[in-house]
This record gives sequence, C-alpha cells and structure tokens, in this order.
Amino acid sequence: FYHMDLYGSKERFDIFPEELSGRGDRSLGDTRRESALSSEKVQRPQEVGHDLEKEVAELAKMYGLDEDREKELELLEGHLEKVESRWPPARTDKAGSQGSIYNLSKSSSSVKDPSQSTKQQGLPDEASQGDNQSKARADDEAESNIWSRGGLSSGGMSDEWNSQAVSEEEEEEEEEGEEEEEAADVFCSTCKIPIRAFDKLFGEHKDHEVAQLPSAVESEKEEIHKNMCKLEEQIAQMENVASHLEEIFITVEENFGRQEKNFEVHYNDAVQVLAQKYEEQLEALGEEKRQKLEALYEQLVNCGKHLDTCKELTDETQELFLENDKAEFMKVKSFNCQSPFQTLIFPPYNHRLEEFLKKEVDLELSTLPDFEERVIDVSEVEQLMNSINAIPAPCAPVINPQAPNAATGTSLRVCWGLFSDDTVECYQLCYKPASNERHGDEQAEHTLKVKETYCTITDLMPNTQYEFWVSALNVSGISPPSERAVYVTAPSPPTIKSRKIRSCENAALVCWESRDINPVDSYTVELSKLTDEENDDVITESIVGIPNCEVLIHLQPTQQYRVCVRAQNLGGSSERSEPVLIHTTGTRFYLNEDTAHPLLAILDDGFTISCDELENPECDLPVYDNSFTRCIAILGSLIPFPGKHYWEVEVEEDTEYRTGVAFENTPRHGHLGANNSSWCMRHIITPSRHKYEFLHSGMTPDIRITIPPRRIGILLDYENCRLSFFNADIAQHLHTFNSRFQHYVHPCFALETPGILRIHTGIATPPWTAL
Repeated sequence: FYHMDLYGSKERFDIFPEELSGRGDRSLGDTRRESALSSEKVQRPQEVGHDLEKEVAELAKMYGLDEDREKELELLEGHLEKVESRWPPARTDKAGSQGSIYNLSKSSSSVKDPSQSTKQQGLPDEASQGDNQSKARADDEAESNIWSRGGLSSGGMSDEWNSQAVSEEEEEEEEEGEEEEEAADVFCSTCKIPIRAFDKLFGEHKDHEVAQLPSAVESEKEEIHKNMCKLEEQIAQMENVASHLEEIFITVEENFGRQEKNFEVHYNDAVQVLAQKYEEQLEALGEEKRQKLEALYEQLVNCGKHLDTCKELTDETQELFLENDKAEFMKVKSFNCQSPFQTLIFPPYNHRLEEFLKKEVDLELSTLPDFEERVIDVSEVEQLMNSINAIPAPCAPVINPQAPNAATGTSLRVCWGLFSDDTVECYQLCYKPASNERHGDEQAEHTLKVKETYCTITDLMPNTQYEFWVSALNVSGISPPSERAVYVTAPSPPTIKSRKIRSCENAALVCWESRDINPVDSYTVELSKLTDEENDDVITESIVGIPNCEVLIHLQPTQQYRVCVRAQNLGGSSERSEPVLIHTTGTRFYLNEDTAHPLLAILDDGFTISCDELENPECDLPVYDNSFTRCIAILGSLIPFPGKHYWEVEVEEDTEYRTGVAFENTPRHGHLGANNSSWCMRHIITPSRHKYEFLHSGMTPDIRITIPPRRIGILLDYENCRLSFFNADIAQHLHTFNSRFQHYVHPCFALETPGILRIHTGIATPPWTAL
C-alpha cells in the first residue's frame, strides 16, 4: 500500500544508518517484490492517508524523527497524489464498462487482501485496522456496483483509458525491477536470513530479532571458527587414536611373533620329548625281546640235550634188552667200575638210567611269548603342551635404589620395576639386616608377597642398613631374584643436652647427642620464634648440614625460641627431638662438673655449689683429670660469644669465697687469682673487717669496701677487654680489670670456708653497669 516515492530515500527508515554502504545482496528480491505488490493494492484515499499518517507518526517517534516533520508531510502528500492519479474516472461507453468491470474485479480482489497484507506486514494497531478494512470493503462494494452499472450502460472503454492503464503497468514493472536491485542490510536472527531494514519496519520480520549484517557475519564466522576448532580437536583425537592403533598393531605383530616362537619352541620340545620317549620304549622293548629269545633258545638247547640223552639211553636199553646171553646181560647190568676214573668215564648203565630218571624235566616255558604292556609317561609332554597356551615365567625384576626421604626411623619404602611384557601375579620381597661382619651366624631373612611394585616395610631398627631383593611370580613359576639393594632407615631423634646449652643476648650454643650406634650424615636445627600469636609450630629458621653435635646460632635479643634437632642420613630425616626453650635475655651457662673439687657439691638446680668441710682439702676422694685438687673450686662452661656478658653470684656474709673468670688451661693445683690465667674477687674475714681482694697473678690493688655485697654482679666485656665487679644490691662499682683476653674464658667459683654460692644467669645487663 506504499508507493515507491514514499521510501525512495530509505536512509530515514534504515535501522542501522552507519551501514548504508553495505547494500549489494539481491537475494531477497522475491521478498521485496511481494512487499511492493502488496503496497500497490488500491484502498480509499481517505483511509490510506489516515492509516499512513498514524503509522508514520509512531515510527517517527520510535526512531527519533519528530524533528523532521516537513519531510514526513511531503512523503504523505506525494503518496496521496499518486493514489488519486491511479484512481480511474467513470465511463459511459461500452468499452469503458468492460474496463470498469476489469478494474473493479481487481479492486475487489485488492479489498479482500488488505487483511492478509496487514497481517504479513505486522502493523501496530491491528484492531483499528480491522475496523477500517471492513468499512473500506463495504464502501468499495457499493461503488463497484455503481461503476459496473455505469460501465454496462456506456458499453465500452475509450482508447485513452486503455493507453493509461498500459503505461501504469509498465511503470509498475519498472518499480518492481528497482526493488529487486535493492540489497539486504540487516540479518533476521529468527529466520536466519538477510533482510532489508524496511522489512523489519513494515514487513513480515517486524516482530523478529535483527542484528547488523557485519556483526551477524562476524558471529557466523566465530561460530564457524569454533566448529573448525572442534573439528581440529576431533582430527587430533582421531590422529591420536590412529597412532595408538598403529602402536597396538605393531604390538600385536610383536606379540604374534613372540607367541609363534613360543609355540615353535614348545612344540619342538614336545616332539623331542616324544621322540626320546619312543626311543627309550623301543630300546626297552628290544631288550625284553632279546631276553625272551635267549631264554627260549637256552630252554630249546636243554630240550635237545635231554632228547639226545633219552635217545642214547633208549638205544642202549634196547640193545641190552635184545641180548640173548643171560650171563652177559646180567654182567652188563651189574657192571661195576674198578676205579673212580672208570666210574667217571664209564658210568654203569643202571646208575646212569637211575640218575637220568631222577632228574625232573622242566616242561614249562622259561618265558611267555607276550610282552608287558608298557605305559608311556606323557606327563612331561602334557606339561609342555599345557605351557603352550600359558604365559612364560617372568624375568627378574629390577629393584630401584633408595629414594631420598623415603624412610622413617622404623619403616622403609622399597620400589622396583619389571622391564618386560611378562604377566605377573604377585611379587616376593625378601630382606634381612645387612652386616659387614663375617660370622657364621647369618641374619634371619623375611619374606613378603605383594601385588604392587612397591612395599612399605615396618617394625625396623633406626639408622640400620637392610638388604632387599625381589622375585616375580605367575602360574608358570618364579623369576630369578633381582640384584640386592641396600636401604637404610632414618635415624632416631637426637637428645638435646638442655643443661649444656649456653646463650647470650644474640647467640646460643646448642649441644646434643645421637641415640644411634651407627653414625649419621648430618643434623638439622629448627628454630621456632615464640610470640603471643600462638604459632609455636611455625619453623622460623632451619640450619642444615651440621656435621657435629653442636651448633652456634645467631638470635635476636630479648626473644624466646623453641629449638628442635633432627638427624639426617640417606634414608631421610628423623623425628624432631624433644624441644628446649632458649631465652636471649642475658647470658646463660652451666657448671662443668668435671672441674669440680671432690669436696664441692652441686645441688639439684645445677647453679648452687656448697662445701660442708674443709679439714682435709687434699683428701683421698676420687679426682678427675680436669678437676681442681687444691682450691675448692669449679669452672663454669666456656662463654664463646663476643660482646658483653653479665651474671650474678649470691653470697653469704660469713662465707669466704672467690669468683671471677679463668682460662681453660688455668692450673688445677693452684688457687684462683694466683696466676696470670685467672681474674677473681676474693672475700676473706679478718678479726677487724671484711677484706676484699681483686687478684690476678697474685697481685691486688688496695681497695676498701665499706658495705659488704650480698649479691655480686660480674660484667665480662670481650670487646673492651674489661672484667668489672659490682655490688648489685646498691648498683655500686667495685673494681674493673683491664686485660686483653687472648681466649674465651670460663666463669669460676671457689669456697674457702664451708658455705654455699648461688649463681644467677640469664639476667639482662643493668644500665648502671655502663662505665
């Protein structure tokens, strides 16, 4: 119902104006032709103008064309003029009546189609359009009756009208050709075809989803690309399957060749065994035949001899029986030999006959003509025949070397492999402790049967070597054993000597001992810095590869650490040792019992020494090589940390004592401070006062102390080469030795009268000690 001039400038109705240049697709010519034909159907001018104005107003509001009202009015006026020009005038002649009938029939058909056209184009207000269409149909039918009556009375149509109708038809054909030339510029996602933007606005695709043609093309290309990727994946999968099939094909060929050789070997063995059995049975049968024939021949010979003797005796008897001379007959019958030789050569007839008749004639056959039924033992052949369809015995497995960290203190994980295609039902794992000692008593062997190619053996001894070997089994038998491999279990956890730990504000010396008889490779010390966040199990530092049973650790001041030790060997790491706590507040050391005088006792706390008697300082008590013999003294452990170190000694006022520091090689048979290898403070009680001496090489300065100290503070400063003594109760400086210490020193303590000394360590250096 639209004329071509209405949408001649289709840029105004294009959904995507930026794609104006992409119009070259003529694949929708048929769709456009149907739209043009439906727009050419004649309606009444008032109804067309009313509907078009309403629809254009809605479209202009929809697509923002309200500002361009003048162009809309021009379009409406042009369309109305075209419709009025196409409306035919009434004729009174006969020809005009015929033309009117033709046009009215065409008009009536066009009146029937608007509902279908409107339905296809999807106009907005379908209810109002249905009322307008029914009203237009009634008016057209009334006018067509008037025109038909007027045409019949006129009797025809003029040539002018005919020429005008022909020109209109030609114009319509030209317009249809122009429509066919217009290209699609959008894509209908519902129908999956390219369409014009006009078809989206007014055609059958009005309610469908559309997209820009380039974006639709890109989407289709992406879809095609995805499909191509899937196709490539399928191709790769098929290639992998084909490659796998080729490998299987080759494997089948190899297995066939191997099985063919197996069949040939087994059949040859079976035939050889059968041939051997045949030869053995045939030989035995021939031997039996020979024995039978010899026995029969011997019996036949004896029968011949017996017949000859019988014949001879029969002839002699017959001759004797025919003898007429009775005397001669009796003479011969009773003939006796004069000598034994004659008796042997010429036995008397009667004697011979009697002896011959006494002999029992063996009339039975010495052997039977039948042979024994020999049962051929074909069990070996059956076994060979059965083994043809059975799998062969497996080859020897290969046991793997021990993997790092694959053991604990009581268990080992052993792995092996079978580098052949043999079928294995299970494995037989054997092991025993390895021993380098050559004695007659061998270690007991243990055997396990496992299905997998690995096994974890438990209940073993820590840090011990074991020998392992493995065999494979199936229904055909057992394989030869593998080569023996030596595995070692992890060590036992070490034991930290908590009383031997020495520490200061920035370092600690940790000592421990191994619980294993066999040596280990190295040790690992693990540190956990304790804080208020309760993360005690978090390892903050690890020191690995420690060859000995002690290590010097650098720490942070005023902190608390949890220290554990692990032992390492080829088998792995041991469990953690029992942890110990280290405080980096002040200096901590212990008392060396090996240096203590026999009369000096160390109490349970480990830092209190006492002496009960001094009557016989040089007593006969057991003395160690490193202990003091004259001075009742003891050394503390070495302080091997640079910097400042502070500790305190609690004394009693009526006790005479010595305290200070000494080298490791200070003489054990002398007194502390009496040589150049020790520095000490001495307290002695005189009748007049408490006397304090600061001794080194037997020399002391003249110092008078008015307030006897009950708690003596000692400050050792390696860097500044100083040893200072303080009255800790009143923060009073007593004396300072200025000496360059060539070696690290030991704290030293001695009692000259019965009493006790209490040593306090782990004390932060007081600020008043700064000189």
